[in-house]
Amino acid sequence: MGLSRLLSDQLQRLDELVIMLSDEQSLLTQGNIDGDALTVIAVRKQSLLAELERIETLRRSVQTKLGYPDGALGAKQAANDADCLTTWDNLLEKSERVSRMNLLTGQMLSLRMKHNQDMLDYIRQIAEKTLYKPNGRNNAQPGRINASA
Repeated sequence: MGLSRLLSDQLQRLDELVIMLSDEQSLLTQGNIDGDALTVIAVRKQSLLAELERIETLRRSVQTKLGYPDGALGAKQAANDADCLTTWDNLLEKSERVSRMNLLTGQMLSLRMKHNQDMLDYIRQIAEKTLYKPNGRNNAQPGRINASA
């Protein structure tokens, strides 16, 4: 498979990843989060990331077989010589965008988890304040007359 084709495939997968991250962020901004939808996106993302890794490994192999040095400089030289430098530049730009989106998604998830933990702590605190004694009778409130005979 040629370098141009590999770069195009990677770019296409990154476009799909941008859409998934956008969908995930949209779900995280809703009041009631659809856990099933988030799970579906997470599974699809893992699959897509594995595919991106496979293509990247193949691209690096092709780069090496063509005699270019490892790393970004060799990749840029290979892309330039294969007349696909624009695709390479787009790939780098899209990769940076995906990275920023993924970071934001992680921050959103952390914020949601903190909010949920705060709510659970509050509910636990309320639940621990019992209004009744173990024998089923309520505690007399200060300043009130206990009228039970």
